[in-house]
Amino acid sequence: MTGIPSPPVSGPPEAKPSIAEGPSLSHGLKQRHLSMIALGGVIGAGLFVGSGAGIAAAGPSIVLAYAASGLLVMLVMRMLGEMSAANPASGSFSVHAERAIGPWAGFAVGWVFWTLLCVAVAAEAIGAASIMTSWFPGTDSWMWVALFMIMFTVANLAAVRNFGEFEFWFAALKVAAIGIFLILGILAIAGVLPGTDAPGGDNLTGEGGLFPTGVNGLVVGLLASVFAYGGLETVTIAAAESENPRKSVATAVRTSMWRIGLFYVGSMLVVVTLIPWNDKAVVEKGPYVAVLNHLDIPGAGQIMKVIVLAALLSAVNANIYGSSRMAYSLVARGKGPKFLGKVSGGVPRVAVVASAAFGFVAVLLSYWWPETIFKWLLNMVGAAVLVVWGFIAVAQLMMRKRIPEDKLIVRMWLFPYLTWLALAGIVGVLALMLREEDTRIQLYFTGGLTLVLAAAGYVRQRLNAAKDAPAVTG
Repeated sequence: MTGIPSPPVSGPPEAKPSIAEGPSLSHGLKQRHLSMIALGGVIGAGLFVGSGAGIAAAGPSIVLAYAASGLLVMLVMRMLGEMSAANPASGSFSVHAERAIGPWAGFAVGWVFWTLLCVAVAAEAIGAASIMTSWFPGTDSWMWVALFMIMFTVANLAAVRNFGEFEFWFAALKVAAIGIFLILGILAIAGVLPGTDAPGGDNLTGEGGLFPTGVNGLVVGLLASVFAYGGLETVTIAAAESENPRKSVATAVRTSMWRIGLFYVGSMLVVVTLIPWNDKAVVEKGPYVAVLNHLDIPGAGQIMKVIVLAALLSAVNANIYGSSRMAYSLVARGKGPKFLGKVSGGVPRVAVVASAAFGFVAVLLSYWWPETIFKWLLNMVGAAVLVVWGFIAVAQLMMRKRIPEDKLIVRMWLFPYLTWLALAGIVGVLALMLREEDTRIQLYFTGGLTLVLAAAGYVRQRLNAAKDAPAVTG
């Protein structure tokens, strides 16, 4: 992120006109929707299932990995919250990057994020379909994918409140599930849950210690934990369609801090305290199912399948929403095909269809060429969340002095020191990605996509500047 040129500014920065975003979207999201979207946004399928691979790689030190990456996410969300509370916009960090760094940056990070969400829609829909086919073995996966895609596309084509209601109840189910898990886990650790004995620190220190796989294992666990946090940014996009955008963003960002610690770090601590980190069930069945089976909870596997299904469907819904709003914002700012910017009934319906259509196409690619094109798509967005975080940090670093004092509802802590620390952390994670073959490939693919989009955005910026420049007469 070094060497990013700052756009020329004439006059005081705060006097610059705001970036228009076209026809107004509706404001149908209530505070309860935003609160639950923020709450459920940190609980995804990656936590329920994917965290097992991180535990197997890092052992008990996975708790430190999640704490470190959680701290980084807290700093990023605080920076994003500062800018979004001052200037709520459906384009969120893309708009902030455009204001602070330049039009090319808003173009690049916006379309990187749009691509990330559209590919994620396909991946999450396929995951949800696999659960349904395990329950109904006589059915085909594509039937469920089609059903879920149509269902959530229709929901997003209607009023934004439909999206909010779906996310509210999905989030409520996820929060209730992880809350019950944490309560049972704490009771079991204390030895007061019937049929269990307090494990003490045996599982934390008795299977090779806190760092049984050394530094390499900790690095793998850290990378796994970083990407588990992706998706929190959607709440700042949704806030622009709430009844009170500034207040909603501020509340969501401020309360996301303890949620990260409680849900991620807390649940990882419960898992590695109750069962050995190298228990095969942690990876094969998922850490939560492994713990619930250990506690002799009846039907643990099926219970968690329901929760994971809810998490996957929630992600499909949220990603269609987030991608459509990002596309709408980009087009409204002159950074995409104009027809995508059409708004009817307060909803950018063409952008919704276009974003969902990309997801449909990606699903087809996964069926036709699962080991080639779809894998290539997944690699292409593998490090996209880090690209987004990097642009957020640079934008906040440059934007702080341009924000009027009365709009600083949320302030970044210890500015600029913690902003620089977050940037260093992002660069550090990118460097760690070079150590592992899988993540190295993702880094190269995502880096290539970002460079292409940044170059395209810069050329557009120069062409627009030339077009708008006054003609010189001799």
